[in-house]
Amino acid sequence: MTDLVDVALLALLALTGISLLVLRNLFAVVILSGIYSLLSAGLFVTMDAPDVAFTESAVGVGVATVLMLGALTLVGHEEKKPTRTRILPLAVVVVTGAVLIYGTLDLPPFGDPGNPIHQHVVPRYLEQMPEEIEVDNVVSAVLASYRGYDTMGETTVIFTAGLGVLLLLSGIRRRSRGKEGAAE
Repeated sequence: MTDLVDVALLALLALTGISLLVLRNLFAVVILSGIYSLLSAGLFVTMDAPDVAFTESAVGVGVATVLMLGALTLVGHEEKKPTRTRILPLAVVVVTGAVLIYGTLDLPPFGDPGNPIHQHVVPRYLEQMPEEIEVDNVVSAVLASYRGYDTMGETTVIFTAGLGVLLLLSGIRRRSRGKEGAAE
């Protein structure tokens, strides 16, 4: 039954992704991207990663969708055709992608038990977790205790980024209202 749910979620993800590429109405794109995040969160739940699913639903479905809807109030709902082809943004994306791929060439093989993380970090967590924090679930122990400051830092960064975007959007809106008032 789980396999059927996984296949259905993957099929819906693929359908949503293809729809995102085809649509030109920006409001529909924003809503579909929220649906894509929601489907991803469901897939994470079926993979027994509720912490990742919670983060995806909070950030992807909630915060990102609200920020994009706020941006739509400033730019409109229809995609505008570019007046000229822009090569520079494409070149930046290609170069950045190539650098990221090059950076992954030195990574150890995925899932290899000889990887450095499996030599000192994991054994320590598994051996000393019961005495240090008395939590039965290893994942909860790592996220809530060992990585607590890291998680707090991530939350602070996301909050600050969202606040910055909202401040930028409010400044743009004030300037556009000021220009409309001056024109009258």
